[in-house]
Amino acid sequence: MATIYEVSKAAGVSLATVSRVMNGNARVSDRTRDKVLKAMDELGYKPNSIAQSLASNRSNSVGLLVSALHGSFFGNMMSTVEDVLRNAGKHVIITAGHSDEQQEKDAIEFLLDRRCDALILHAEAVSDEYLLELSKRDVEVVLINRRIEEMAEHCFYTDNELGGYLATKAAIDAGHTSIAYISGPLFKQDATERLQGHKRALSEAGIKFNPQLMVEGGFHEDEGAQGYLDLVAVNQPFTALVCANDEMASGAMTAAREQGVLIPEQLSVVGFDDVLFARYLYPKLTTIDNPIQKMGNEAAHWVLEHVYKQKKTSAHTNLFAPKLVVRDSLMEIK
Repeated sequence: MATIYEVSKAAGVSLATVSRVMNGNARVSDRTRDKVLKAMDELGYKPNSIAQSLASNRSNSVGLLVSALHGSFFGNMMSTVEDVLRNAGKHVIITAGHSDEQQEKDAIEFLLDRRCDALILHAEAVSDEYLLELSKRDVEVVLINRRIEEMAEHCFYTDNELGGYLATKAAIDAGHTSIAYISGPLFKQDATERLQGHKRALSEAGIKFNPQLMVEGGFHEDEGAQGYLDLVAVNQPFTALVCANDEMASGAMTAAREQGVLIPEQLSVVGFDDVLFARYLYPKLTTIDNPIQKMGNEAAHWVLEHVYKQKKTSAHTNLFAPKLVVRDSLMEIK
């Protein structure tokens, strides 16, 4: 088996230069890097990851915390982060926090124990204070879909209040005045902000917020279905239903259809996230584009630049603006 010394000799560079190439150090010219990589390939040299870690004090792994491992929303985020980092020669260790404070803390400690060089966190239950203390440790911390003022440059997030506003305003602009709402769990920052946006849109239109036309869900299909049934049981008629994510919207649509309600002829529905299945529902779901893949992409590139010192390719975007995606589930009242 070839050794690093043989790679150094074949490439005509020092051992230190070979080490810098293996560790993705930006202080190596493209020409020199190509020479080293060519020598490694010709000699069949395979770097020992443990030796690399000891030599560079880097594990070349990044920890990724998500709320859940199922669903296209988190799937899109995980695949984007993993793709960017793997293309840079880094590995991703993924764990789930299940939106529970203790489970999130346990998951973060698990990642720290694996000597991850950085943490990318979609953390919903732990406090800002906990995350601020975590950011003071000797590991870089990046947040997705959450903003903390004191570490704003490390946060990549959507304007959820604006998204909630746009979702409800779309229903209002279509002529609806009796609008029900299924929120996400209100201990979560994004769910609270989306509800605030919903209320702002109603207020601007002169529509009084009716607490009887709002139920709190949990961002899952079955809670959307149950939320719809709970709203109907109140016996307060509504012609439009805004849901704080697409999964709950799909559950609500199924429950409505099972009761013989025509969508959108008798009930218009608006979701949030624009996950893959939204365009394949029947009718196709009007929703809010929540660019989770772009957030994941920015977070991963931030880690490559700030932790692994790779060249910065462009300015980072921390705040992403949501956009209305109009499809068939929203009908204008004439």
